[in-house]
Amino acid sequence: MSEVKLHGQCYDNSLDPEIRVIAMLELGSPLEMIQLLQTPWEERFKICLSLVKLLFYLAHSPLGSIALLDFQPRQFVMVDGNLKVTDMDDASIEERLCREDNDCTLDFPAKSFILNCTTAGKCEDLNEKKNLFNAYRYFFTYLLPHTAPTALRPFLGDILNTTGDLRYGINETLGAFEKVLHLYKLGLYLQKRHHLLKEYITLKGFRTMEVQDYKCWLSYSHLGCVLSIHNTEDAAAMCNSQPQCQSFIVMQERTWTGRQLASFRSSLTDLIPDVNSAVYIKRSATSRERL
Repeated sequence: MSEVKLHGQCYDNSLDPEIRVIAMLELGSPLEMIQLLQTPWEERFKICLSLVKLLFYLAHSPLGSIALLDFQPRQFVMVDGNLKVTDMDDASIEERLCREDNDCTLDFPAKSFILNCTTAGKCEDLNEKKNLFNAYRYFFTYLLPHTAPTALRPFLGDILNTTGDLRYGINETLGAFEKVLHLYKLGLYLQKRHHLLKEYITLKGFRTMEVQDYKCWLSYSHLGCVLSIHNTEDAAAMCNSQPQCQSFIVMQERTWTGRQLASFRSSLTDLIPDVNSAVYIKRSATSRERL
């Protein structure tokens, strides 16, 4: 569900007539774009996907196509990592009547579109397209391309181009998002690796002590470098790309896509038995320690 839940409401006859009804809503965190840009790309993609699913529902609702009239980031909150709309009061199912296509102009501050006037005398998909372009200009342009996996950028670029020009409707947009999700979850976007794990010593059934280590951009942890990985070969490639990295630990925690988290380390610390973990240490690091 992409709307904030109403848990209940109370009526207090002793209060002012205008505030006698008090609603108790699901608690959410305000949407902060600057803060979101500092989160992993996978989490930002989830926000955009949940928004697209909401717009799909609004376009095909039992009441008809619904337009969000005050489409601003402040109308949304984050609840358990999911995007939810807080205020459906500023929504409309009214469909603009027309005699010709010019009656179906959709105006935005920097762009205008002329939609089709149907034989029924209504502007075709106007509410749907209005929601979609607002999603493009307020969310997609900021959250989708920033630090996205290189191989997925052409697919994300297609989404930005087709929604920015309104060549896609919500059905096609949802399909494009689900394609990107499919590629990402299965690791089909990754280049073939040349057995990078051969450069590492594997210690299964162990983990290292949790100490503060070097930090990396878009980490899942503020104490060190924790990133999501498709598999251990992917983690080895990440470690090789970071000059500080000498080892990594594959953790049991998973992201919403099912990917595991890995903690990348710059130094070796004491090993602790843990049947659910595994430590991967660069052979070059162990050679230096012996020296």
